Amino acid sequence: MRFLHIADVHLGCTRYNLPESPRDFFDAWVDVLQRYAVGENVDFVIICGDFFHKRNVPPETMNYAVAGLTLLKDAGIPAIAIEGNHDQKFADSEYSWLRSLAFWNLLVLLEPENRDGKTMYTPWDPEYKKGGFIDIGRTRIFGSRWYGASANWAIPMLTEAISESRREDAFHLLMLHTDVEGHQKHPIPALSITALKELKAVTDYVALGHTHMHYEIDNWAFNPGSIEVTNISEFRETRGAFIVDIGEDNSVSARHVTEYTHRPFQRLYFEVDRFEQPADLTAAALEYVRQNAREATAELPPPVLEITLKGQLGFPNSALELKKIRDEAKKITSAFHVLVKNHSVPIEYAVAEDVDRSADRETLERHVVGDLVARDKRFRKRSPELAEAVIGAKRQALDGEDPEKIAEFIAQKSASVSQAAAAAE
Repeated sequence: MRFLHIADVHLGCTRYNLPESPRDFFDAWVDVLQRYAVGENVDFVIICGDFFHKRNVPPETMNYAVAGLTLLKDAGIPAIAIEGNHDQKFADSEYSWLRSLAFWNLLVLLEPENRDGKTMYTPWDPEYKKGGFIDIGRTRIFGSRWYGASANWAIPMLTEAISESRREDAFHLLMLHTDVEGHQKHPIPALSITALKELKAVTDYVALGHTHMHYEIDNWAFNPGSIEVTNISEFRETRGAFIVDIGEDNSVSARHVTEYTHRPFQRLYFEVDRFEQPADLTAAALEYVRQNAREATAELPPPVLEITLKGQLGFPNSALELKKIRDEAKKITSAFHVLVKNHSVPIEYAVAEDVDRSADRETLERHVVGDLVARDKRFRKRSPELAEAVIGAKRQALDGEDPEKIAEFIAQKSASVSQAAAAAE
């Protein structure tokens, strides 16, 4: 058997508030289906969460969803989905939009039941459009819910429920939308590798989604990455889809594919420190763009370019020629969109500029706090001592020290600084 594994389609996503952005996600979605589902003659397609970008789905986005799913239906290829965190229903509604698509016979939405605190699987019921697993040929496909920070807690229950619903000689596949330890890009706690590997006893393939980059674990757990860039911070990550062949002995041969229509992104950083005149900075920045930016090509859609200005300015922010940099950069590259971000610091607000960039965190922190204290002329002469007091109080707070002891520490440091100041006078 052969199947296509995709995740994080994010239909309806709008980047930089550009009205054309949702079309990018549709183009990528349909091209992936045409090339790798229909073109590779797969037996089914699995969509491992975050099919939509948000719960409130605009009509145009629903049209995009239906168009792709109808393409699969017309080709006789079943689409199997689970909900991601972006797909869930509203609190005052019984159905998510994925549930509606299931009722329209455009996909199968799998999720386990919870009965008296126990996770249970029931077979897909085509009449009621509900169920936790479905059989396609030799493959038994299990769904799951979005567990978020509770994923580690949920895995033992999923493992037990799958164990009770296995089929002899079947290939057992679990669809799971979660971050995994060591691979996550989100701040919430990730599923630990130890917890994930509990599923090895009951599954032959774990199909992951949620993290927008490609990775594999033990030729058993696979995350394809999003099919398009939802945020420019992801532009360096490898993303795509998996075409998976299942051997007669349940062996797995997974091929990660990336050659489909998607918009190129690039982020450039330009240091402003050495310039004293706005015109000189503008000229140098544009030359940097000429040397380093990717230009539009006939093979790919025009790129999106983000230029970030960093460092210490030698003149006021208001004198920066941001519009000129943006407009000229667009002409140079024929980019679809250029965004110029000013993250530079005017000289009067600069801190820790005398510290080597390779300095450790402790050194940098001490200089930053000291420079901030020194802005107040009353404390300028004692800024190192006050910086040590601030950092010391912060560390005590992070270590869980009693507030009374922290207050006592601050009082002692304050008295010490006052005594030193009096002696100096």
